[in-house]
Amino acid sequence: MFIYIVKTGDSIFSIATKYQVTMDSIRIINGLKTDRLVPGQDLLIPSDMYIVQPGDSLYLISQMSFIPVETIRLYNGLQSDTLMVGMKLYLPPRPKYEAEGFSYITPSTPEMNQWLVQRFAPINTFFGFFEYHVLEDGGLSTLNDQQLIRLSRENNVAPLAVITNLTETGFNPELTKRVLNTPEIRERLITNIYNLVKTKNYAGVNIDFERIREGERDIYSGFLRSLSERLRPEGYYTSVAVPAKTSDDIPWLKGYDYGGIGAAVDFVFIMAYDWHEASSPPGPVAPIKEVRQTIVYALNNMRGNKIILGVPRYGYDWTMTNGTVESARAVSVSSAIETAMTYQVPIQYSTEYQQPFFQYRDETGKRHIVWFEDARARAQKLQLFVNYRLRGIGAWQLGLHFPQSGILVNEFMIPQKII
Repeated sequence: MFIYIVKTGDSIFSIATKYQVTMDSIRIINGLKTDRLVPGQDLLIPSDMYIVQPGDSLYLISQMSFIPVETIRLYNGLQSDTLMVGMKLYLPPRPKYEAEGFSYITPSTPEMNQWLVQRFAPINTFFGFFEYHVLEDGGLSTLNDQQLIRLSRENNVAPLAVITNLTETGFNPELTKRVLNTPEIRERLITNIYNLVKTKNYAGVNIDFERIREGERDIYSGFLRSLSERLRPEGYYTSVAVPAKTSDDIPWLKGYDYGGIGAAVDFVFIMAYDWHEASSPPGPVAPIKEVRQTIVYALNNMRGNKIILGVPRYGYDWTMTNGTVESARAVSVSSAIETAMTYQVPIQYSTEYQQPFFQYRDETGKRHIVWFEDARARAQKLQLFVNYRLRGIGAWQLGLHFPQSGILVNEFMIPQKII
């Protein structure tokens, strides 16, 4: 399999003919709803044979297939790097890395719940069901999750209850401060989480407390340690989602002690995304340099077998007025590509950030800038996760359509199962 970038004048027919695969195989593997394409769109080509095209080199083919030049040369008995147009090159299977997958699901209709679980169970070890809210007295909100828990266990994926400090106004640091600094409320919360896990047949929890302030840094790590000590003796998992950090010097992230958190829990889901988001200027959502720096920083503070690299299944569409952001909205990968198709604008790709982007004007004439994740960007992050030998890779969130993602995970990883 390799990644092909659509060029001006391409069609599914011409691409299928060029690489001697069926049109339906391209449609299916890429989840295409239409045969319309735009320049810059990336397509997975389901073939282990590559047919050399004008302008190709072993380096370019290596980049398309994520197979080292030396491996391609060895398997094809090449004595030099000279290629002839029309030459067929065998692309050998990639060595696969045994690791864990962890992805978030938000409850939906029974039909959608079933589709999501069955579709993504083969590449996930854990599902995090989003979410239970912490209440001021240490209680927990309710969640219609029984069907998801049952489906998850039937499909050999361990279900985790996601516990957040979300309120009506967003993630609430004042709520977190009050709950963590009041011993009786903190202990009540730990007991309620334990009872939730035990009563509902969860495999454990995923704590997603965001906007933790520096003043709660140590007590937050202590809370996670106490929770883990309550759950671990009965075989339950304690995990945590943390924002991406590249150093200790970022003021708004000083509440997260990677070392203390990593020591307290079974594993850490690093949210390696949202470097640009709805309230920021347009830019890459998950730039590769910053993702790499986050991994390196994390490895300096915890073992690699504690780290699950979280990657996005989305991007943002910023509406601009006179060069400033008027509004922004999150868009799935599929939705971003469909927008480029609708307005017939080419998709560009930043090699610096390893992220795609494009611009368009809507029906009212307003300018939009879109940055998102695609197959090329995802493959780069999968390669990072393998190179650094992390515990696993995971995603926010499976309801956001990105049909190529699961195919790519299977190319790089053999998911481990624990149930």
